[in-house]
Amino acid sequence: MDSHTPSTDLHDLDRRYFLHPFTALAEHERNGPLVMVKGEGVWLEDTSGRRYIDSMAGLWCVNVGYGRREIADTLHAQAMRLPYYHSFSSMATDTPILLAEKLIKLSPVPMSKVFFGNSGSDANDTQVKLVWYYNNARGLPQKKKIIARNRGYHGVTMVATGLTGLPGMHAGFDLPLPFIRHTTAPHRLWQAEPGQSDAAFVARLAADLESLILAEGPDTVAAMIMEPVMGAGGVIVPPPGYYAAMQAVLDKYDVLLIADEVICGFGRLGTQFGSEKMGMRPDLMTVAKGITSAYVPLSACIISEKIWQGLLLGGEKYGAFAHGYTYSAHPLAAAVALTNLQIIEDEGLVAQAGARGELMHRLLRDAFADHPAVGEIRGVGLMGAVEFVALRDPATPFDPSLKVAARIARAALEEGLITRALPQGDSISFSPPFVISEDEVVEMVARARRAVDKVFTQLHAEGHWKG
Repeated sequence: MDSHTPSTDLHDLDRRYFLHPFTALAEHERNGPLVMVKGEGVWLEDTSGRRYIDSMAGLWCVNVGYGRREIADTLHAQAMRLPYYHSFSSMATDTPILLAEKLIKLSPVPMSKVFFGNSGSDANDTQVKLVWYYNNARGLPQKKKIIARNRGYHGVTMVATGLTGLPGMHAGFDLPLPFIRHTTAPHRLWQAEPGQSDAAFVARLAADLESLILAEGPDTVAAMIMEPVMGAGGVIVPPPGYYAAMQAVLDKYDVLLIADEVICGFGRLGTQFGSEKMGMRPDLMTVAKGITSAYVPLSACIISEKIWQGLLLGGEKYGAFAHGYTYSAHPLAAAVALTNLQIIEDEGLVAQAGARGELMHRLLRDAFADHPAVGEIRGVGLMGAVEFVALRDPATPFDPSLKVAARIARAALEEGLITRALPQGDSISFSPPFVISEDEVVEMVARARRAVDKVFTQLHAEGHWKG
């Protein structure tokens, strides 16, 4: 990019030529973008020179922070040595081989092989293809349905969008596809009965899953996909005992577990993987985002020996494994991932994410627990959310037309803070880079509280909230 291009020209060019993802298109047509041009640590800078704390690490992904010289040097060196070669037909390059070894050794449960893609979305599509191929190979051609959870987020390709349990992402796209089913989200605020214990709530969630499998026919249900902590659907942390109860149901009916570790993987929860933190035992794991801290696109499907043996059996029936992408196992992306994971290890950033997360959650409770419109403060590790309600008791949501969380996110920008209004309900989220300092955590939460106060003062003045 020409660094001397005036910001007004960039805004005009954007409106004329750029179709933005997850954007209110007509509003964008009127108002244009906020253009970022520089990042360092947890800070971003726009075309006007204004600086922002990025409390979302981009989209839950820039874990080692912006401006890492080590990664830039890796990109340059690898591009000069070997910028690309494919991995079809038994061809290989060195960095993906080394990365695959590292991922298997890091995995929280025994795993066997790694398939590389480009995004979490395409990786979750690949997982479904692998599950289908596995069941075809073992003579179970009817066992194809995939269960996900309401409010879960798994991507935006055709299959991944359908797996995502957010209806707004299905509208207008003729999704989900007919083999996908959804079960109850483990969200106490809206799904648990008043006064219901965690144990009783978990038992009901497991019963909901079992009822769904029985209604569909166990011989037709192939797998279930779950994020350890649900991200875009609300930073929802399941209650204790949830995954053990769900696993028991899956085991009973020979249903595979896919752990979507796209957000949680590589330290976000204060452990290497969310599956480790939450006690999951996946047959397949999806990783992306934090594998490179988003410096370049990369994803991976990590599969167990059981799945690998099914693929080998399939090869005997169907010939060569006919799946892959031009950019599968891209040597440049793999080189960046190796450097990124080394930074995380050398700087102790997994433990730091846990420690900064404890501070963040304490400060969020201190800042928001007394606010009469806060229904819940939740999260684990360096991943949190605050949800706003019209009434606390009983919990009553705001009229969606008020777009309370979106207004707070806009007000936060005025305070020099990037947060995110999550797509269902009125929650704002926090998922900063692991390198955030204690002082920056304090400032992040203070700016969020100022934004919230500003919006609720406005809502009160408009007669939408009594306070």
